[in-house]
Amino acid sequence: MRSITEHDVPCFCGRAFILCGKRCPQLIEDQMTEESSARARPLIAFITGADAPQIEPAPISRTWMSTMSETRMGWPNRCLPMLMANQSGWELRNPCAFTATWFGPDNDVDVLITPDNRDPDQFLPLSHFGNGILTWRLPLLFRTPPGYNLLVRGPANYPKDAACPLEGVVETDWASASFSMSWKLTRKLMPVRFEVDEPICMIVPQRRAELEEFAPEFRHIESDQDLQRKHEVFLRSRDAAKQIEQVARVAAGEQVEWQGHYTRGEHADGEAGIAEHQTRRHLHSFGWPQSDKPSPDQSLVGADGIELPAAGA
Repeated sequence: MRSITEHDVPCFCGRAFILCGKRCPQLIEDQMTEESSARARPLIAFITGADAPQIEPAPISRTWMSTMSETRMGWPNRCLPMLMANQSGWELRNPCAFTATWFGPDNDVDVLITPDNRDPDQFLPLSHFGNGILTWRLPLLFRTPPGYNLLVRGPANYPKDAACPLEGVVETDWASASFSMSWKLTRKLMPVRFEVDEPICMIVPQRRAELEEFAPEFRHIESDQDLQRKHEVFLRSRDAAKQIEQVARVAAGEQVEWQGHYTRGEHADGEAGIAEHQTRRHLHSFGWPQSDKPSPDQSLVGADGIELPAAGA
């Protein structure tokens, strides 16, 4: 059985998207949900200390995309490749609000970190590397199935002024050392805000040595006549003059058809693509196994330092 999921994204009508200037629920058939659940692999986060940040499946929405969608008739939220990338991993959330300012090596303090609250036990980043680098020492040790690494990166499609996340790949199927998450401040004397629950890290499992299995090569498009024909149909449908005309009509408040071929999993000539076409990801949430749940008389310490009731209490 295929599940139907509802998402607050711009509507489409029939075989063409309609730029109607309003937001309507869209029903999308997802053929991958049950298959993904059947192949679930363990991804374990061992908690090694207090104030472990929250970990959640990355959401599909981004504030800047939603804001732009309101002024541009939904264009960012119609970009399926971006929406899929937004959901492609789990986010670790910042537990404490603070402002960071990079002063540089000529000062006694390379980076000044100013928290909103003066709690000495709150979970804040350090700047022991210098050069404008902030580092969160995560009290977590991840374990993936044999043969799987973790790509540790910043949240997808989440631009932040004057700050850039640094990425790393960790062999989490055997390593007994935990990793940290770092951001590089890019402008001196520019205060940079990190809010509570703001994503500071995104983890993405990757099968080890999978990239090395690919054999890249160039080919002339004429060597695949069917693909060439389909691509030419696509190019004609995306004629620059037609695109400029559509933008002008949208700006004038008119309703304009939106092609949406890729979103529907079909070519520009209407031929179907693949049966496994995805329009959403459905990642499992982190939870406690029954064998490791804290007992009802135990308490957990939340990211804000407040004791929380144990699971099931």
